Amino acid sequence: MGRVGHTREDVVTLKVALFATCLGDQLFPDAVVAAVRLLRSLGVDVAFPERQTCCGQPAFNAGHHDEARAIARHHLEVFAPFDHVVLPSGSCGAMVRSHYPHLFDEGSPEAAAAADLAERTFELTTFVSEVLGVDDVGADLRGVSVTYHDSCHAMRFMGVGDAPRRLLRAAGADLIEAVGHDVCCGFGGLFAVKMPEISAAMARAKHAGIHATGASVLTSTDAGCLMQLAGTLRREGATVRVTHVAELLWEGVQRARAGARAPGARSASPAGG
Repeated sequence: MGRVGHTREDVVTLKVALFATCLGDQLFPDAVVAAVRLLRSLGVDVAFPERQTCCGQPAFNAGHHDEARAIARHHLEVFAPFDHVVLPSGSCGAMVRSHYPHLFDEGSPEAAAAADLAERTFELTTFVSEVLGVDDVGADLRGVSVTYHDSCHAMRFMGVGDAPRRLLRAAGADLIEAVGHDVCCGFGGLFAVKMPEISAAMARAKHAGIHATGASVLTSTDAGCLMQLAGTLRREGATVRVTHVAELLWEGVQRARAGARAPGARSASPAGG
């Protein structure tokens, strides 16, 4: 998408909701909190609708489209009042943007509502960089070597790729591209459950590229990918830190404000996992 770049006056009047996602809520709450704090630091008034639930992607991927449709109806109702819906995930964002409009009968009011919500739903870094028009979020990540993993849904369905890299570079991070940065990590939600051996092998196949960068931090927009890679890297004894891009950027903002040493910066030993 093209960059919009709201004025300061526009930003403070925007009604923005955060969609935490299941993995964010249950396993990556720090990333969700960091996303809220990052947006608020940029002047965005972020709401958290407490009636939000799963986006329905597990049911959809399992072929249970009636159940996914029921969840989508609830999601449309919950987020209808907001100008934008922002989430720290490309996977769930892809469900809303790419699949919701096709869950309902063409020409129906629900299909129109789904298409409208799809246009208002954004992955976090894309919202910051391309909707708000902000690349410098006030973070200081100088001295932090970072490699970025492109998640399948974020990259292929949402077009996410440049935005997180722009934010990291503007913060001064040493961004090092890994060989295979855009290759699937093998998570795939239900795929990892149904075919765990293949899933884990796909994750391990990415390790060499990650290690070759020498980066102290591996980051991404998607909790599922981070959970997958953190698990396989930890089991082989790797010391690279695996963290969500929202957490990394917010730590950089805190460091800039405090004038402290960068999180994840190399010292005598690599950052812990």
